[in-house]
Amino acid sequence: MTRITTRSFSFRSAELLRQQGVHPVLARLYAARGLNDMRELSSELGALIAPAGLLHIDAAAAFLADAIAGGKKLVIVADYDCDGATACAVALRGLRMLGARVDFIVPNRFEYGYGLTPEIVELTVREKSPDIIVTVDNGIASIDGVAEANRRGIEVVVTDHHLPGDALPNARVIVNPNQPSCGFPSKNLAGVGVMFYVLLALRAEMRKRGIFDAQSQPKLDALLDLVALGTVADVVKLDANNRILVAQGIKRMRAGRMQPGVAALFRAAGREARRATPFDLGFALGPRLNAAGRLADMSLGIECLTTDDEGRAWAIAQQLDTINRERRDIEAEMQDTALLLLDTFNPQDKTTISVFDPSWHQGVIGIVASRLKDKFYRPTITFAPGGDGLIKGSGRSIAGFHLRDALDLVSKHAPSVITKFGGHAMAAGLTIRAEAFDAFAAAFEAVGRDWLTQNQLERVIETDGPLEDAYFSTQFIELLDGQVWGQGFAPPVFCDEFRVLNQRVLKEKHLKLMLEKDGRRYDAIWFGHADSLPERTLVAYRLDANEYNGVTRVQLMIEHAQAA
Repeated sequence: MTRITTRSFSFRSAELLRQQGVHPVLARLYAARGLNDMRELSSELGALIAPAGLLHIDAAAAFLADAIAGGKKLVIVADYDCDGATACAVALRGLRMLGARVDFIVPNRFEYGYGLTPEIVELTVREKSPDIIVTVDNGIASIDGVAEANRRGIEVVVTDHHLPGDALPNARVIVNPNQPSCGFPSKNLAGVGVMFYVLLALRAEMRKRGIFDAQSQPKLDALLDLVALGTVADVVKLDANNRILVAQGIKRMRAGRMQPGVAALFRAAGREARRATPFDLGFALGPRLNAAGRLADMSLGIECLTTDDEGRAWAIAQQLDTINRERRDIEAEMQDTALLLLDTFNPQDKTTISVFDPSWHQGVIGIVASRLKDKFYRPTITFAPGGDGLIKGSGRSIAGFHLRDALDLVSKHAPSVITKFGGHAMAAGLTIRAEAFDAFAAAFEAVGRDWLTQNQLERVIETDGPLEDAYFSTQFIELLDGQVWGQGFAPPVFCDEFRVLNQRVLKEKHLKLMLEKDGRRYDAIWFGHADSLPERTLVAYRLDANEYNGVTRVQLMIEHAQAA
């Protein structure tokens, strides 16, 4: 079931914002998202929280500055998703700007799994012979891997944002806003954001040592396009601090100042960088980068982001586009299988979904979990074969159900079932023994029954209520596009009653409509929905400026609709 609701907001906050010069509709939108001060809307770099707030960041900066001065060889161990790839590219580009000898390695997810494992340490030593390993977007759970590095005389700097387990690895230094007793006000930095902060602190340390001054220091803001891409693609909460990072990155993209690889990804995706939005980063660039880590090898994605050769960047971006198309085909097939497996499944009877098929592809199960979660609105884990009698699962959750904590509980209740797990509130990964699948599904469902109420299993489309006729304009859309919307700072969705004048189905799956309100007509489209609507319909929609034959018109993108 889906129901449409209207966000409440404080009239007082909206009025205060309006008095500070904010557009009346924007004032209402911001107030509904908990903002009541113009300062929280600043997208200037100067408004970033200072790096000093991150626990141990000064120790990391001093350690890395010593390593650079001593000509030590650094090797970045990256993760194979978009956040990991951008964090790796930021680390490589930034450390090189600061004079480091640095290389990288990224585990192949099928051979080595996730994070700094003892096997990866061995491979790194064999192929790269590092003095120091720096992890990006992983490492907080790599207790054995760090121990193995230490045994071999290699020091480890962990930079990560994932939630820690009960114990921390014995690394030389750990920078992670989510580690115990870190007082950093924003716990929502992505892996790429943490690495960017480490570079800022390292540069400040090198200034202090007289290696640079304010004039001669490298310009790290040149990396903000990568920071923005990783932050949006990792679906972390866009709090005030993350919104600054993303806004600055997007500003650079729109001005044409970005890495050749980022420009090439825009081109391969058929999007225009001069009109870049967070939506492009999350749904066009991110998936193309991610596809490399899902089906092939993320080194390809990292090379795309680190090459300065435009021709090479374009060649890789086209390759990534092809891999992404292949990923879509595999995903569609897996989804069909999943729906067949769930045919007997009445979502009303269960609070969670666990599915496994021996033909599934490990790299794509996360996306399939996400699609099933959207369809049934239940915490969902999909499993694929992992070799050696193990199966690997990838999970996606709904609001109010902390997935990593749920897996922690399952592992305590049924200790022999899960061999390892990790992740966040909304997404997590795990490995279990194949024969324990039914036991896992039952234990996971037990947690769901314990934690979730029937109300939480209803999808709620939160809207910002009706929009006055005057604002159905491209000027107003431009005003909305000036702000960074995304996870935790929801894009505006309005809700009004319309008369449906006509409707037809495009490509058997999208509904194209002509709607009318107060005597004015509006084009609208509902992607992925083909059932027709009644004449009087309540519509929840986003505004979109649709350019066709050089003419830009307002189009309504329907999120949900029901009989009025």
